[in-house]
Amino acid sequence: MRIVVAGASGFLGQPLIAHLRSAGHQVTQLVRREPERPGQVRWDPTKPIRLPDETGAVVNLCGAGVGDHRWSTAYKELIYSSRIVPTTTLATAVREQDVPLLVNASGVAAYGDRGDEVLTDDSATVTGDFLADLSVDWEGAAMTAAPARVAILRTGLPLHRSGGLLKPLLLAFKLGVGGKLGSGRQWLPWISRTDWLRAIGHIIATQELAGPVNLAGPEAATNAEFTTTLGGLLHRPTIMPIPEFGVRLLVGEFANEAFKSTRMVPEALRRTGFDFEHRTIREGLTAALHD
Repeated sequence: MRIVVAGASGFLGQPLIAHLRSAGHQVTQLVRREPERPGQVRWDPTKPIRLPDETGAVVNLCGAGVGDHRWSTAYKELIYSSRIVPTTTLATAVREQDVPLLVNASGVAAYGDRGDEVLTDDSATVTGDFLADLSVDWEGAAMTAAPARVAILRTGLPLHRSGGLLKPLLLAFKLGVGGKLGSGRQWLPWISRTDWLRAIGHIIATQELAGPVNLAGPEAATNAEFTTTLGGLLHRPTIMPIPEFGVRLLVGEFANEAFKSTRMVPEALRRTGFDFEHRTIREGLTAALHD
């Protein structure tokens, strides 16, 4: 299949391109600069795009990092526009060119802070804070690709030592200052990068997967379980909890997200026969540290 991938410059996107090509797909990467290698095509997300003929799927991972900077008004506008604008452009192209499938990134913020409630792919979303409102608008922009099949990736914490939240956490733990956040009772959805890559291939191949798809490991973990497991694997202490005010001093408003509880389960993946390689947080973190 010919697959177009946008927003693939990060620690998920580049391995995804390699994974799809290894599965026999012909992949075109959309880039905003001059192409540097075969298979890349320059685009401007603010302008209409003509997708390659016979495109069978578009995977959209576009979006500025939510934890990369403190949330000034200007940066929040960038977080929003860097998702909504390219998603709208790609959804329009998918609809007008009769492309069968759009796979579009989203996040767990759509569920909000839900305590111990078990959240499936069909659970209601919330509004009322920045990331929740963004997620609703982002997913709405993707759904304008209909009548194409649209799969929404509600991705938990992707685990790999090379990027995402785990990379800076590793430094903190190695320095001996890693600890649970607050009480540690909040649920932390996670998925190994290996299973995330495999899940994208599964979604592309599985016609019945449409709408929100929870990308999370099958055995949920609390923040305390995550912390204890990571500390054990690194042979570092995890004694001192990190209070919310301390995280807020470091990252500002984004600290709110770190203390939310999202007990998300991958019901749609399970229902369609997806087999996780890493089922527990210990397996996921072990793979993240050594793969």
